[in-house]
Amino acid sequence: MTTRVVLVTGMSGAGKSSALKCLEDLGYEAIDNLPLQLLGRLLHQGGQQPGEGTLAEAVAIGVDIRSRDFAVGPLLEQLKPLIARGDLDLTLLFLDCDDLALRRRFTETRRRHPLAADRPVTDGIAHERQLMAPLLAQADRVVDTTAISVADLRRIIDTEFALVQGLNMTVTLTSFAYRQGLPREADLVFDVRFLANPHYDENLRPLDGRDLSVGDFIRRDEAYPPFFDTLSGLLGQLLPHYRREGKSYLTIAVGCTGGRHRSVFVTEQLAGWFGQHGENILVRHRELERDNEREIDRTVAEDGKDVLPSAPATGATNEEEEKP
Repeated sequence: MTTRVVLVTGMSGAGKSSALKCLEDLGYEAIDNLPLQLLGRLLHQGGQQPGEGTLAEAVAIGVDIRSRDFAVGPLLEQLKPLIARGDLDLTLLFLDCDDLALRRRFTETRRRHPLAADRPVTDGIAHERQLMAPLLAQADRVVDTTAISVADLRRIIDTEFALVQGLNMTVTLTSFAYRQGLPREADLVFDVRFLANPHYDENLRPLDGRDLSVGDFIRRDEAYPPFFDTLSGLLGQLLPHYRREGKSYLTIAVGCTGGRHRSVFVTEQLAGWFGQHGENILVRHRELERDNEREIDRTVAEDGKDVLPSAPATGATNEEEEKP
């Protein structure tokens, strides 16, 4: 029996604990802050040591600078024989985040950085990034959590590390606004800002790309039919190659200025096209989801209840005027 092992590591504050919880919910036996000297013993050949039970079918192990005797060099040396073993399917998952977001997270939660007990948090982050650089370079999968929520992280973990995989590759389609930043998890990104913009029609402005009238407006743009035919044809050619490579997930992002009209419409059309070809698809509209979250926060606040602060958005808001 092959045991699936996900070794979860990365920058402090980047979401390693959340990733471990997600893996545990998927059925992994989760172990956090494991001392390095116990790693090889836990994953011993055959999964047994004298007096120990059989290794679980799937194990998620958290290892980072908090771990006793942690050092990147010895960890990488321990991983070499484990990766070579035929009874283990080992993935090194690295959770990353940019320094500014990490500093904000430590400031907001008032937690001390593990390497900055008596110095500014920025020094601890810089020191840790230097220490972790070789591990980042060797990672099988890097997830950047700078601009994603816990729900987004769960979607990524669920998609990529589910223990029961379908026969087909899972395709995640997401619309987004360029002014709010690129989705960092995207494998392929397509820009649809050249299409006619419904924002300038006062009747269509309050709607989004899922509305039939918005779709009819975009379809009337003479650039749309050849573009979508070319795009679907390109994806039709690429998918077999991704499958042959063994890729079990693919994230395709479609962007426009505000992330509410053109990108949403094209994403929905792609979802229909993929569905017709029997693909497993997940659809996400990032900016519409953020609008909903802000509305929920606003409603709860008006009711006089406590509200957790939302992560600050980057760039302009959707209410500001779009430019083509």
